[in-house]
Amino acid sequence: MNRQLVWLRSDLRCADNPALHTALAKGPVIACFVLSPAQWQQHDDAACKVDFWLRNLTALQVELAALNIPLKLLDCPLWQDLPSALLCFCQQHEISAVHVNHEYPVNEQTRDARCAEALGQHGIGFYPQHGNALAAPGSVLTNAGGVFKVFSQFRKCLFKHWEISGTPTPLPYPQAQAPLPISSDAVPSQVAGFAKPSQALIDLWPAGSAAAHERLRQFTEQHLHAYKDQRDLPALPGTSQLSAYLVAGVLSLRQCLYSAQMANQGHYADGSAGAVHWISELIWREFYLHITAGYPRVSRHRAFRPETELVAWRDAPDDLAAWQQGRTGVPIVDAAMRQLLATGWMHNRLRMISAMFLTKNLLIDWREGERWFMQHLIDGDLAANNGGWQWSASTGTDAAPYFRVFNPVSQSQRNDPDGAFIRHWLPELNSLDNKAIHQPPQGLFAPSGYPAPIVDLASSRERAIAAFQALPKASEVA
Repeated sequence: MNRQLVWLRSDLRCADNPALHTALAKGPVIACFVLSPAQWQQHDDAACKVDFWLRNLTALQVELAALNIPLKLLDCPLWQDLPSALLCFCQQHEISAVHVNHEYPVNEQTRDARCAEALGQHGIGFYPQHGNALAAPGSVLTNAGGVFKVFSQFRKCLFKHWEISGTPTPLPYPQAQAPLPISSDAVPSQVAGFAKPSQALIDLWPAGSAAAHERLRQFTEQHLHAYKDQRDLPALPGTSQLSAYLVAGVLSLRQCLYSAQMANQGHYADGSAGAVHWISELIWREFYLHITAGYPRVSRHRAFRPETELVAWRDAPDDLAAWQQGRTGVPIVDAAMRQLLATGWMHNRLRMISAMFLTKNLLIDWREGERWFMQHLIDGDLAANNGGWQWSASTGTDAAPYFRVFNPVSQSQRNDPDGAFIRHWLPELNSLDNKAIHQPPQGLFAPSGYPAPIVDLASSRERAIAAFQALPKASEVA
């Protein structure tokens, strides 16, 4: 027997799956997925995200069946027990090699290293591929051989690589193998510890590669070229809303890059401003993957800039709860937080506004916000979520300067000028005109049922600046 195992994780697709592609070239293939609900809880994975995984697994099982690849499920609540469980599984199914696509956070790398060691001791190979990245982490480095800390420099270096070798293109769809005498396991509709989300939320995020590629097609045909102008307007369908499919690996970054280039006459650095800008956003996701791989501390709830570990964050549980539930009295922030709770997703501009409000105006530790987002986002991804939060909090790589504090009112006026987004999520403000809806009146004319602001924007901004000014210089922190 020369059976190969494809261990699926954040790569729930058949197309452009390097691990699956390599395995099929080596011998008959079995696929498996590990159910680890206790580990997912430790990682703050959202219930809607776990549901999305399971629904996509069900759809993927149909695709795999057409390729005569059985899908098996391995129950292992905690990863610490996975090396022995995976070894037992491989021995039971006469597996000679395991193929995976790399995952880059610390816990995932530790898990894979321990599994590779356990399997290797029994003559079973372990072969990782960089199937979830545009370029292997460690291949895009500074002249000094380090990992880039500034996005613009990273993108420039990546473009130089592409000028020489061309942009990465998706792998072809695999061909069916001969049938195996192994039956697939039934994918559960729910796992312990994760409640089923509302049907309304489920309907917003249809599962399967066909749904993902249809969403990609519609975006590139209808919205890509206007992306630069509309990407910050939350009331318009100006963004792709593909992030959940990218995080689950139903789509790959390569497939998205390829589609954008095809819509832009093959170009990635010039041509359509919308296409170039969207490609840049894909590279932001890539940049944070490389940061996660190169700087393990960001996986350990540590600030990228060590000196910012000394920020005097406030312990303000009532303010935190008001932010979490959309009760801050700042309409654009509250509308954004209610969108998150209802849909499992938040518009990217609003993620920055909400994060900066929490970390600067409320001066609450960014880790509180990072955790809340992970617990509710269907597209929760450690690298992208951590990178975004640390950018907003001025603690991360390529971060916003500490003195840059978004004014949520002016952001609201600029990006939701007629209040359409706010009105959708805060119907209690519908009676206000297009000016007042961004900063409702107080006192006698305050709208009924809507709270007064929990913080003064001007004085809280000064408080945040003072807190950062009090920090030692980076060179003074070992």
